Amino acid sequence: MTPSLPFALNRIVAPTLPLAEFLDLAIALKADSIELRNDLSGIEIEDGTPPERVRELCRAKGIRVLSINALYPFDVWNDARRAQALKLAAYARACGAEGLVLCPLNDPADPRGRAERVRGLRTALTALAPILREHGLLGFVEPLGFESSALRRKHDAVEAIKGIGGLDVFRLVHDTFHHHLAGEQEFFPELTGIVHISGVEDRQVPPAEIRDGHRVLVGEADLLGNAEQIRRLLALGYRGPFSFEPFAESVHALAAIRPALQESMRHLQASVAIPEGCAA
Repeated sequence: MTPSLPFALNRIVAPTLPLAEFLDLAIALKADSIELRNDLSGIEIEDGTPPERVRELCRAKGIRVLSINALYPFDVWNDARRAQALKLAAYARACGAEGLVLCPLNDPADPRGRAERVRGLRTALTALAPILREHGLLGFVEPLGFESSALRRKHDAVEAIKGIGGLDVFRLVHDTFHHHLAGEQEFFPELTGIVHISGVEDRQVPPAEIRDGHRVLVGEADLLGNAEQIRRLLALGYRGPFSFEPFAESVHALAAIRPALQESMRHLQASVAIPEGCAA
């Protein structure tokens, strides 16, 4: 029998559901892991929900909190970023999260050249490492594939992580959307902590103009090659979670998100056709 993919739900899947209902959705879908976000108004974390309440609800329902998404822009390090990192790390530890997602600056107006961006990345990783260690957290570095991103490829993240001696505390986020946009060919399964999955189906949008708002649930019309990427990761030894991260308003507006997610899970499970022995 083909083992099931270990699916997880990023909070962006259903950004208006109360936390308890979101956890019930995960349970109904047999997804035992979630990612919280700090950029959604009206719900935790932005609404001031105490981290202890989050921990209590998740523990009661047997749900694992993979991360808080995200510290941004983590690679522009200054006093404000340090304060932000300390605040998020404290919340993550208190709510039972395993780590923080770290997203780089994505700004067409960024004046820095490549060398300066590399220095900024290493400076930030060096400063973040002891904060993460002190709080018992992992840092999930997520390159963004946009042309305007300061860190587009996982290869560059890996070089920086190794360069500052951070292999104990930093992992990668392999985002199928950003992997495709960056045109990246390399996979780093041994350093990947989370895989973000979403699909793009709009063939009218030029690749350079694809944005988060185009990201839907993965289905038959997916243009990103999600199934191929997942298959490759599994073949190379990745055994971690695959977290749904659709940003499209069309997904958020669905009257019934559960059947839509079930169908996407079914599609991916069938498309990947995991060999025996590849379960998480």
